[in-house]
Amino acid sequence: MADAWKIVAEVSKTEARAALVAHEEALDWPAEWVVTGMEVADHLPDDWTVEVYLDREPGPDDLQRVAALFAGTPPRLSAEKLPATDWVTESQKGVEPIRAGRFHVRTPEHPADPGLVDFVIPASQAFGTGQHQTTAGCLAMLDLMKRAGVTARNHADIGTGTGLLAFAALHLWPGARATASDIDPVCAGVVRDNMARNAIAEGGGPGQLTMVIADGMADPLLRLRGPYDLFIANILAGPLVELAPSFAAATAPGGNLLLAGLLETQEARVRRAYRAQGFRLARRLVRGDWSILWLRKSRVR
Repeated sequence: MADAWKIVAEVSKTEARAALVAHEEALDWPAEWVVTGMEVADHLPDDWTVEVYLDREPGPDDLQRVAALFAGTPPRLSAEKLPATDWVTESQKGVEPIRAGRFHVRTPEHPADPGLVDFVIPASQAFGTGQHQTTAGCLAMLDLMKRAGVTARNHADIGTGTGLLAFAALHLWPGARATASDIDPVCAGVVRDNMARNAIAEGGGPGQLTMVIADGMADPLLRLRGPYDLFIANILAGPLVELAPSFAAATAPGGNLLLAGLLETQEARVRRAYRAQGFRLARRLVRGDWSILWLRKSRVR
Protein backbone atom coordinates (compact mmCIF):
# COMPACT_ATOMS: atom_id res chain seq x y z
CA MET A 1 0.00 0.00 0.00
CA ALA A 2 1.31 3.46 -0.87
CA ASP A 3 2.25 5.85 1.90
CA ALA A 4 -0.68 7.88 3.17
CA TRP A 5 -0.37 11.50 4.31
CA LYS A 6 -2.65 14.29 5.37
CA ILE A 7 -2.36 18.06 5.14
CA VAL A 8 -4.00 19.93 8.01
CA ALA A 9 -5.14 23.55 8.35
CA GLU A 10 -6.59 25.02 11.55
CA VAL A 11 -9.04 27.75 10.59
CA SER A 12 -12.31 29.44 11.50
CA LYS A 13 -15.68 28.03 10.54
CA THR A 14 -16.08 30.73 7.88
CA GLU A 15 -12.69 29.95 6.35
CA ALA A 16 -13.36 26.21 6.41
CA ARG A 17 -16.75 26.61 4.76
CA ALA A 18 -15.28 28.80 2.01
CA ALA A 19 -12.46 26.30 1.43
CA LEU A 20 -14.90 23.40 1.09
CA VAL A 21 -16.89 25.35 -1.49
CA ALA A 22 -13.66 26.24 -3.33
CA HIS A 23 -12.76 22.55 -3.38
CA GLU A 24 -16.12 21.72 -4.96
CA GLU A 25 -15.50 24.33 -7.66
CA ALA A 26 -11.90 23.25 -8.39
CA LEU A 27 -12.26 21.34 -11.66
CA ASP A 28 -8.62 20.17 -11.63
CA TRP A 29 -8.72 18.80 -8.08
CA PRO A 30 -7.24 15.26 -7.92
CA ALA A 31 -10.13 12.81 -7.67
CA GLU A 32 -8.23 10.61 -5.19
CA TRP A 33 -7.63 13.41 -2.66
CA VAL A 34 -10.25 13.40 0.09
CA VAL A 35 -11.13 16.74 1.73
CA THR A 36 -12.88 16.98 5.09
CA GLY A 37 -13.88 19.84 7.34
CA MET A 38 -15.10 19.59 10.91
CA GLU A 39 -15.34 21.34 14.25
CA VAL A 40 -12.43 20.87 16.62
CA ALA A 41 -14.90 20.26 19.47
CA ASP A 42 -18.60 20.72 20.22
CA HIS A 43 -17.87 23.55 22.65
CA LEU A 44 -15.72 25.38 20.05
CA PRO A 45 -18.14 25.79 17.13
CA ASP A 46 -16.02 28.42 15.35
CA ASP A 47 -12.75 26.43 15.49
CA TRP A 48 -12.44 24.05 12.57
CA THR A 49 -9.83 21.88 10.88
CA VAL A 50 -9.66 21.25 7.16
CA GLU A 51 -7.80 18.05 6.29
CA VAL A 52 -6.70 16.78 2.88
CA TYR A 53 -5.81 13.09 2.63
CA LEU A 54 -3.54 11.91 -0.17
CA ASP A 55 -1.69 8.74 -1.09
CA ARG A 56 1.87 10.12 -1.15
CA GLU A 57 4.10 12.60 0.64
CA PRO A 58 2.98 16.11 -0.35
CA GLY A 59 5.47 18.35 -2.12
CA PRO A 60 5.56 22.14 -2.41
CA ASP A 61 3.13 22.12 -5.36
CA ASP A 62 0.66 20.01 -3.37
CA LEU A 63 0.82 22.38 -0.41
CA GLN A 64 0.32 25.32 -2.74
CA ARG A 65 -2.77 23.65 -4.24
CA VAL A 66 -4.29 23.21 -0.78
CA ALA A 67 -3.34 26.75 0.23
CA ALA A 68 -5.16 28.05 -2.85
CA LEU A 69 -8.46 26.82 -1.35
CA PHE A 70 -8.23 29.65 1.19
CA ALA A 71 -8.92 33.25 0.20
CA GLY A 72 -6.48 35.93 1.27
CA THR A 73 -3.49 34.91 3.38
CA PRO A 74 -3.56 31.11 3.61
CA PRO A 75 -3.37 29.45 7.02
CA ARG A 76 -0.36 27.54 8.24
CA LEU A 77 -0.39 24.04 6.75
CA SER A 78 1.15 20.99 8.37
CA ALA A 79 1.69 17.57 6.82
CA GLU A 80 1.94 14.27 8.61
CA LYS A 81 2.42 10.69 7.57
CA LEU A 82 -0.39 8.34 8.56
CA PRO A 83 0.04 4.82 9.94
CA ALA A 84 0.12 1.97 7.44
CA THR A 85 -3.63 1.58 7.10
CA ASP A 86 -6.41 2.27 4.64
CA TRP A 87 -6.00 6.05 4.30
CA VAL A 88 -9.54 6.56 2.96
CA THR A 89 -10.97 4.84 6.03
CA GLU A 90 -8.61 6.84 8.21
CA SER A 91 -9.88 10.06 6.68
CA GLN A 92 -13.44 9.21 7.60
CA LYS A 93 -13.11 8.10 11.21
CA GLY A 94 -15.85 9.43 13.42
CA VAL A 95 -18.36 9.97 10.61
CA GLU A 96 -21.79 9.27 12.02
CA PRO A 97 -24.87 8.13 10.08
CA ILE A 98 -27.33 10.69 8.73
CA ARG A 99 -30.92 10.45 9.93
CA ALA A 100 -33.35 12.62 7.98
CA GLY A 101 -37.08 12.05 7.62
CA ARG A 102 -37.60 8.34 7.08
CA PHE A 103 -34.01 7.83 5.87
CA HIS A 104 -30.87 6.47 7.52
CA VAL A 105 -27.61 6.83 5.57
CA ARG A 106 -24.56 5.05 6.93
CA THR A 107 -21.13 3.78 6.06
CA PRO A 108 -20.56 0.01 5.90
CA GLU A 109 -18.99 0.15 9.37
CA HIS A 110 -22.26 1.21 11.05
CA PRO A 111 -25.28 -1.01 11.72
CA ALA A 112 -28.59 -0.51 9.99
CA ASP A 113 -31.53 1.17 11.72
CA PRO A 114 -34.43 -1.26 11.28
CA GLY A 115 -36.99 1.48 11.85
CA LEU A 116 -35.80 3.62 8.92
CA VAL A 117 -35.10 3.29 5.20
CA ASP A 118 -31.44 2.31 5.14
CA PHE A 119 -28.83 3.28 2.53
CA VAL A 120 -25.16 2.32 2.67
CA ILE A 121 -22.72 4.83 1.13
CA PRO A 122 -18.94 4.63 1.71
CA ALA A 123 -17.94 7.69 3.72
CA SER A 124 -15.11 8.65 1.37
CA GLN A 125 -17.78 9.32 -1.24
CA ALA A 126 -20.69 10.65 0.78
CA PHE A 127 -19.13 12.81 3.44
CA GLY A 128 -15.89 14.10 1.98
CA THR A 129 -17.09 17.66 1.35
CA GLY A 130 -18.15 18.64 4.87
CA GLN A 131 -21.64 19.49 3.60
CA HIS A 132 -23.67 16.80 5.43
CA GLN A 133 -26.37 19.37 6.14
CA THR A 134 -27.30 19.77 2.49
CA THR A 135 -27.59 16.01 2.03
CA ALA A 136 -29.68 15.58 5.17
CA GLY A 137 -31.78 18.60 4.23
CA CYS A 138 -32.54 17.18 0.78
CA LEU A 139 -33.53 13.83 2.27
CA ALA A 140 -35.81 15.58 4.77
CA MET A 141 -37.36 17.70 2.02
CA LEU A 142 -37.99 14.69 -0.22
CA ASP A 143 -39.72 13.00 2.72
CA LEU A 144 -41.80 16.15 3.28
CA MET A 145 -42.75 16.27 -0.42
CA LYS A 146 -43.99 12.70 -0.28
CA ARG A 147 -46.04 13.35 2.86
CA ALA A 148 -47.47 16.48 1.24
CA GLY A 149 -48.85 14.40 -1.63
CA VAL A 150 -46.29 15.05 -4.37
CA THR A 151 -46.39 12.44 -7.13
CA ALA A 152 -43.30 11.81 -9.22
CA ARG A 153 -43.45 9.60 -12.30
CA ASN A 154 -40.25 10.85 -13.88
CA HIS A 155 -37.46 12.41 -11.80
CA ALA A 156 -33.85 13.50 -12.28
CA ASP A 157 -30.97 14.14 -9.89
CA ILE A 158 -28.41 16.54 -11.38
CA GLY A 159 -24.95 16.52 -9.80
CA THR A 160 -25.78 13.20 -8.19
CA GLY A 161 -22.32 12.41 -6.80
CA THR A 162 -22.99 9.10 -5.04
CA GLY A 163 -26.53 8.61 -6.38
CA LEU A 164 -28.00 8.89 -2.88
CA LEU A 165 -30.76 11.41 -3.58
CA ALA A 166 -31.82 9.53 -6.70
CA PHE A 167 -32.01 6.36 -4.59
CA ALA A 168 -34.16 8.12 -1.99
CA ALA A 169 -36.53 9.47 -4.65
CA LEU A 170 -36.85 5.97 -6.14
CA HIS A 171 -37.80 4.62 -2.73
CA LEU A 172 -40.48 7.28 -2.29
CA TRP A 173 -41.83 6.87 -5.83
CA PRO A 174 -40.89 3.29 -6.74
CA GLY A 175 -42.73 3.22 -10.07
CA ALA A 176 -41.00 6.29 -11.46
CA ARG A 177 -38.39 6.51 -14.19
CA ALA A 178 -35.22 7.87 -12.61
CA THR A 179 -32.23 9.62 -14.15
CA ALA A 180 -29.02 10.69 -12.41
CA SER A 181 -26.20 12.74 -13.87
CA ASP A 182 -22.89 14.24 -12.86
CA ILE A 183 -20.16 16.20 -14.61
CA ASP A 184 -17.41 13.97 -13.15
CA PRO A 185 -16.84 10.72 -15.11
CA VAL A 186 -15.66 9.03 -11.91
CA CYS A 187 -19.23 9.24 -10.60
CA ALA A 188 -20.49 6.72 -13.15
CA GLY A 189 -18.60 3.89 -11.46
CA VAL A 190 -19.34 5.26 -7.99
CA VAL A 191 -23.08 5.36 -8.63
CA ARG A 192 -23.16 1.89 -10.17
CA ASP A 193 -21.23 0.45 -7.22
CA ASN A 194 -23.68 2.09 -4.84
CA MET A 195 -26.64 0.85 -6.87
CA ALA A 196 -25.40 -2.71 -6.42
CA ARG A 197 -24.75 -2.06 -2.73
CA ASN A 198 -28.30 -0.75 -2.22
CA ALA A 199 -30.22 -3.05 -4.59
CA ILE A 200 -31.13 -0.27 -7.05
CA ALA A 201 -32.02 -1.57 -10.51
CA GLU A 202 -30.24 -0.03 -13.49
CA GLY A 203 -32.21 0.66 -16.67
CA GLY A 204 -34.58 3.00 -18.41
CA GLY A 205 -37.92 1.63 -17.29
CA PRO A 206 -40.21 2.22 -14.31
CA GLY A 207 -38.46 1.67 -11.00
CA GLN A 208 -35.04 1.78 -12.64
CA LEU A 209 -32.20 4.31 -12.67
CA THR A 210 -30.24 5.57 -15.68
CA MET A 211 -26.84 7.20 -15.04
CA VAL A 212 -25.31 9.69 -17.48
CA ILE A 213 -22.24 11.93 -17.43
CA ALA A 214 -23.17 15.48 -18.41
CA ASP A 215 -22.31 19.12 -17.81
CA GLY A 216 -25.62 20.49 -16.56
CA MET A 217 -28.28 19.50 -19.10
CA ALA A 218 -25.79 19.05 -21.95
CA ASP A 219 -26.65 15.46 -22.77
CA PRO A 220 -29.15 14.28 -25.42
CA LEU A 221 -30.44 11.41 -23.27
CA LEU A 222 -30.97 13.70 -20.29
CA ARG A 223 -33.06 16.05 -22.41
CA LEU A 224 -34.87 13.24 -24.22
CA ARG A 225 -36.05 11.65 -20.97
CA GLY A 226 -37.73 14.91 -19.88
CA PRO A 227 -39.82 16.71 -19.04
CA TYR A 228 -39.45 15.79 -15.38
CA ASP A 229 -42.07 16.27 -12.69
CA LEU A 230 -39.37 16.19 -9.98
CA PHE A 231 -35.97 17.76 -10.45
CA ILE A 232 -33.22 17.54 -7.80
CA ALA A 233 -30.02 19.59 -7.86
CA ASN A 234 -27.74 19.66 -4.81
CA ILE A 235 -24.82 21.54 -6.34
CA LEU A 236 -23.67 25.14 -5.76
CA ALA A 237 -25.33 28.55 -5.97
CA GLY A 238 -23.43 29.77 -9.04
CA PRO A 239 -24.28 26.77 -11.25
CA LEU A 240 -27.87 26.78 -9.93
CA VAL A 241 -28.33 30.34 -11.18
CA GLU A 242 -26.66 29.62 -14.53
CA LEU A 243 -28.72 26.49 -15.09
CA ALA A 244 -32.11 28.03 -14.19
CA PRO A 245 -33.31 28.35 -17.82
CA SER A 246 -32.20 24.79 -18.66
CA PHE A 247 -33.79 23.34 -15.55
CA ALA A 248 -36.99 25.25 -16.23
CA ALA A 249 -37.15 23.91 -19.79
CA ALA A 250 -36.75 20.34 -18.49
CA THR A 251 -39.38 20.63 -15.71
CA ALA A 252 -42.98 19.84 -16.55
CA PRO A 253 -45.68 22.47 -15.84
CA GLY A 254 -46.68 22.05 -12.20
CA GLY A 255 -43.47 20.13 -11.55
CA ASN A 256 -41.35 20.27 -8.42
CA LEU A 257 -37.76 21.42 -8.07
CA LEU A 258 -35.50 20.67 -5.10
CA LEU A 259 -32.43 22.92 -4.90
CA ALA A 260 -29.58 22.74 -2.39
CA GLY A 261 -25.89 23.50 -2.03
CA LEU A 262 -26.54 27.20 -1.51
CA LEU A 263 -25.78 29.20 1.59
CA GLU A 264 -28.56 31.20 3.25
CA THR A 265 -26.74 34.34 2.11
CA GLN A 266 -27.03 33.13 -1.51
CA GLU A 267 -30.69 32.16 -1.33
CA ALA A 268 -32.18 35.44 -2.57
CA ARG A 269 -30.09 35.38 -5.75
CA VAL A 270 -31.06 31.78 -6.51
CA ARG A 271 -34.74 32.38 -5.85
CA ARG A 272 -34.76 35.44 -8.13
CA ALA A 273 -33.28 33.38 -10.97
CA TYR A 274 -35.99 30.73 -10.65
CA ARG A 275 -38.82 33.19 -10.09
CA ALA A 276 -37.94 34.64 -13.48
CA GLN A 277 -38.45 31.14 -14.93
CA GLY A 278 -41.92 30.71 -13.44
CA PHE A 279 -41.11 28.95 -10.16
CA ARG A 280 -42.56 29.83 -6.77
CA LEU A 281 -41.40 28.77 -3.32
CA ALA A 282 -43.37 25.91 -1.78
CA ARG A 283 -41.19 25.27 1.29
CA ARG A 284 -37.71 25.96 2.59
CA LEU A 285 -35.55 24.29 5.21
CA VAL A 286 -32.38 25.64 6.79
CA ARG A 287 -29.68 23.28 7.99
CA GLY A 288 -26.81 25.12 9.61
CA ASP A 289 -25.85 27.83 7.13
CA TRP A 290 -27.38 26.02 4.15
CA SER A 291 -30.79 26.57 2.51
CA ILE A 292 -32.83 23.77 0.94
CA LEU A 293 -35.57 25.00 -1.39
CA TRP A 294 -38.67 23.28 -2.73
CA LEU A 295 -39.99 25.23 -5.71
CA ARG A 296 -43.03 24.59 -7.89
CA LYS A 297 -43.28 25.49 -11.54
CA SER A 298 -46.33 27.41 -12.69
CA ARG A 299 -48.72 25.45 -14.92
CA VAL A 300 -49.19 28.46 -17.19
CA ARG A 301 -46.57 31.01 -18.24
